[in-house]
Amino acid sequence: MAKEKLIEVTNLKQYFPVKKSSWFQKEQLYVKANDGISIHINKGETYGLVGESGCGKSTLGRVILQLYPQTQGNTVYYGRTIYEYQPQYVERVLKNLDKEIAKYKKAVEKAKTDTNSVNNFPADDADRLFHQIARLTGGLFYASDLKAAGDALLEEYHAGCEVAKLAETLDVNNTASRTAYEAAEKKQADCRAKLDKLKEACKSHEGFDKAESLWDQGIDLGMLTREEGRVLRQDLQIIFQDPYSSLNPRMTVGQIISEALVAHKKFKKGSQELEDYIIDIMEKCGLDKYFIHRYPHQFSGGQRQRIGIARALALNPKFIVCDEAVSALDVSIQSQVINLLQDLKEKEDLTYLFISHDLSVVKYISDRIGVMYLGNMVESAPSERIFKNPKHPYTIALLEAIPTTEPDSKELAILEGDIPSPVNPPTGCKFHTRCKHAMDICKAECPRWREVEPEHWVACHLLDNNE
Repeated sequence: MAKEKLIEVTNLKQYFPVKKSSWFQKEQLYVKANDGISIHINKGETYGLVGESGCGKSTLGRVILQLYPQTQGNTVYYGRTIYEYQPQYVERVLKNLDKEIAKYKKAVEKAKTDTNSVNNFPADDADRLFHQIARLTGGLFYASDLKAAGDALLEEYHAGCEVAKLAETLDVNNTASRTAYEAAEKKQADCRAKLDKLKEACKSHEGFDKAESLWDQGIDLGMLTREEGRVLRQDLQIIFQDPYSSLNPRMTVGQIISEALVAHKKFKKGSQELEDYIIDIMEKCGLDKYFIHRYPHQFSGGQRQRIGIARALALNPKFIVCDEAVSALDVSIQSQVINLLQDLKEKEDLTYLFISHDLSVVKYISDRIGVMYLGNMVESAPSERIFKNPKHPYTIALLEAIPTTEPDSKELAILEGDIPSPVNPPTGCKFHTRCKHAMDICKAECPRWREVEPEHWVACHLLDNNE
């Protein structure tokens, strides 16, 4: 069975501007926390993200949730469809399709002429715009009559919105309800047939297949308004690294957990229903109900982290970023919290991005693991394969540095050298300054991110000879 994507990230970049050292400094410098990351996270899985401190793991988690506005790239969420959520950008793009594509073409021309751009922003702009438009148009991106294409796509979108609306109140035992839903489904099918006819005229274009493969109903998080993003926060939550500083010391446990519930109007403030719901969430997270009126300073580290987990679960999210959720805890408490996260994942059908620098923890909880180095992904594969058959020299170095209690184990391998500056990273492969296998090509060219075997992605020039 094909796995269902929940999150897809394409060419994601998060750059933080550095204050200029003088008035005479012409070029703006950036801390390149995330530098062109492309990954996907499947529904119901735990995706582990590892790497040394400062590699950009936590930043990636926050950018996916749009806590930081992304500098470049696309982040698409598939937990809801554009028909269900109806974000404003869909109608804006389809009603002005000719202008949007003209904007894309202008970005392409700028990328061709502005070849001296150190940060490659013009090319990134063109790539981002292509993905944004093609996700809504598919192969009709190359239609000769963009006005007709936009009208047909808008008609199909409105029909899909009607189907989604009727699906919420569908009663299969009610003839009128069922008839209305079936009529809306037929209208959408007719609209799609019309789109298929229009696409026939575009199939000869060399870019048709790529654009058509992008056509889906996912929500581009980077295109949402602030209010739309706030409403969608119900689906996307985070458990912060520090279980103490992330909790308001002036609020009780009950107030901390209820804050988002009241803000999203799930319950009325001070109601008995709200208190009963909070107690239920607390018990799921291993917290006694009499804790509800206590303050964060009255708890241990493990209990505080459980409060953070309860707060994240309160809105019944679909995706949770666990940002070093157990790194500040003792080993025995770590195992309790990890087991709790595993149990909640199965019971609540959750999906995790589990960020950690501890490979032994990630191995236990993760279905797939991604390895980051200085803002880039260097390897991604199923958990078992990463540990049995790592491909990238950096991944191998991390695994060799894991402490073990086995009496016949080898001496720990130490990865020599300091991590280069994210403001001025090395050219080519960023790891070449510390890699014992570095070649001349590693210093000159960035290795491409490619699938070397099913579900196993690597960015390394060493694998070029195997093709």
